[in-house]
Amino acid sequence: MGLTKSEIFTNNQNNIALLAKAFAHPARVAILQQLFKINSCYCGDLVNEIGLAQPTISQHLKELKNLGLIKGSIEGTSVCYCINEDTWKTMKTILGEFLNQDIDNSNQCC
Repeated sequence: MGLTKSEIFTNNQNNIALLAKAFAHPARVAILQQLFKINSCYCGDLVNEIGLAQPTISQHLKELKNLGLIKGSIEGTSVCYCINEDTWKTMKTILGEFLNQDIDNSNQCC
């Protein structure tokens, strides 16, 4: 497997790529949407809500937690999840600046 050579890119470029991983799989998008939908900590069974196997859901939750987009707390025998508002706002700013770039049409290339 090749190296990504991430050190040759700026911190901003690496942050954009890292945060974009949250949307790299529809299951992570569905999990985030479910957490926004309930607008509070979610202690329910995401397997029933999303329709994927528990190990798959756990893998995606772990990725979202590693990205800092969600937080988890243990309540009894269940783990509750919610959106990490600070990281979400930071991600919106970083990705917003990237996605709000416009093409300069004065240089007709193609």
